[in-house]
Amino acid sequence: MAGPGLRRPGGPFDDGKRPCVLRPGAAVGTRPRPRRGARQGPPRRPADRQARRAPSAPFDVKSAVRELLSTAVRSWAAAQSPAVTAVDVAVDPAPPNVPGDWASNYPLSVAKAVRKAPRQVAQEILDRLPLGGPIAKAEIAGPGFLNITLSAEGLVAELNRLRAERDNYGRRPEAVGEKVLIEFVSANPNGPLHVGHGRGAALGDSLARLFRHAGYDVTTEYYINNIGNQMENLGASVLWRIDGLDPSYPSAEEKAAYLAKKPEDLYKGAYLIDVARDILRRFPTGAPRGTGIPFFRDEALAYIMAWIRRDLESFGVHHQNWYPESRLYEEARVDAAFQTLRQRGDIKDEDGAVWFLSTKYGDDKDRVLKRQDERPTYFASDIAYHDEKYRRGFHRLIDIWGTDHHGYVARVKAGARALGHDPDRLHILLYQLVTLLRGGKPVAMSTRTGEFVTLSDVVEEVGKDASRFFFALRGPNSHLEFDLDLAKKQASDNPVFYVKYVHARCCSLFREAAKRGGVDPAAAPVAAPASLEPAERDLLVRLAVFPDVIAQCVKDLTPHHITEYLLKLAGGYHRFYESCRVLGSAPAQQQFRLALVDGVRAVIKSGLGLLGVDAPEEM
Repeated sequence: MAGPGLRRPGGPFDDGKRPCVLRPGAAVGTRPRPRRGARQGPPRRPADRQARRAPSAPFDVKSAVRELLSTAVRSWAAAQSPAVTAVDVAVDPAPPNVPGDWASNYPLSVAKAVRKAPRQVAQEILDRLPLGGPIAKAEIAGPGFLNITLSAEGLVAELNRLRAERDNYGRRPEAVGEKVLIEFVSANPNGPLHVGHGRGAALGDSLARLFRHAGYDVTTEYYINNIGNQMENLGASVLWRIDGLDPSYPSAEEKAAYLAKKPEDLYKGAYLIDVARDILRRFPTGAPRGTGIPFFRDEALAYIMAWIRRDLESFGVHHQNWYPESRLYEEARVDAAFQTLRQRGDIKDEDGAVWFLSTKYGDDKDRVLKRQDERPTYFASDIAYHDEKYRRGFHRLIDIWGTDHHGYVARVKAGARALGHDPDRLHILLYQLVTLLRGGKPVAMSTRTGEFVTLSDVVEEVGKDASRFFFALRGPNSHLEFDLDLAKKQASDNPVFYVKYVHARCCSLFREAAKRGGVDPAAAPVAAPASLEPAERDLLVRLAVFPDVIAQCVKDLTPHHITEYLLKLAGGYHRFYESCRVLGSAPAQQQFRLALVDGVRAVIKSGLGLLGVDAPEEM
């Protein structure tokens, strides 16, 4: 989902620049100097025009097309009276089964303002559009779309740029220096990570990789909820398990402490037996006296957090920061937030409790910050934590939560606004549940009884790569069915195998080329052939959109566009491989096709890397 504060892209092919903005009611200004080779004077060319010649290909085909289209729009706008409403020129992929590679709906968006039919506006702009370079053909489609067909020269120039930039292909210089904090997983440290946490981990880590690739300065963080009743219950639960293993170990006071807890407050998971055994092994003569539940709580916390870290590292996820909730109290940040809210008149004392007047800021009801027994609520910590995040100087904050936390979104944003922060800089991304399938049937899970499938169970069964790829097959707003049997198959109907196999096949092709000798697989740049086979052209167009797929992932806060893109690219490569002979073709053709294979290899490796998936050279 797109969060406020993002630069508004014109569409999947937008390069982030704003070459043409017409402000409402402003004078349009003088007509821009036309590009060399552009026709001046009244237009006479028909709507469907074929380029007669193309000058040297541009370095960035997308920027070049937008600039040519913007030049035509400025020229057209200068002839209009009065000035038109502000609209950015957008270039997007043409819909399937529509002639052309890219399309612009600009004529449709501006037609009403100038009191002309959209097709007339499209014709007037089209007549001013200089052909050549990246544009081979331009035509009007439907109610007034401008459809653009890219030239072979432009597409091959983009291929050469891709091969030169390789891992840097798709970076957006305007994002450099913008600081982003992504907080994700942040599971309560009372047990191992389950499969739902795995989806959040894959989502957060892939977004961090995508933002970094796009040029942002990204920090990742795990918030550790290490205080409150849940942690006291954890300590009591471990004592209960220790008592079951060795009844002579706990002192009478310690037994009384855990027995005072309600049975439903104790965690039932069998994993606590491992925690209990670890404590018995390391402290065979008993816990230090006088410590009671806090000792067992802290030991269990350390054990489980080490467990969580190992599971995440095995999953390819490495957080930069681990922020404990207790730090907020050690540094008096919760008290500071209370003081600020009270000074602003956003706190009331009622019925012995302290309330935040969150309804003033769009929440559906006011919220308790401190209970009658003086214990702060978790929400009090949340307000102080987000206040601290803002104060660290990040331009954008991204929280990734499970869908069961949807009720917290409005109140957390209300807290940020009440403390003087811009709530639009905070983007809270909710992800839906995961259903594991085995044999076509859901795998039973119950967190209430402590019986659930852990993330490590899934990774051990299907592998890290399959797990990461499958978690990214759907956007976070969609429920995800994870087919364990499919994820293990070594066949083309397994999506991750299908994509990885293409990379391995590309590498195999280059190994064979090296054996034959006389072939320089790394030669660049290559020239555009006299004509392109349909499968060649399809691959070139697909490769050219990769930077914009990354931009779309950043805009929508989801990596699933990458998985969809890689699957389509893999399908295009298979069609190319079946219809176009690479090795043994004419020398110039062979060199071009090897370059095309190299481009596919580079993009698949980069795309898989953004998902945290390895790209094998052999399979």
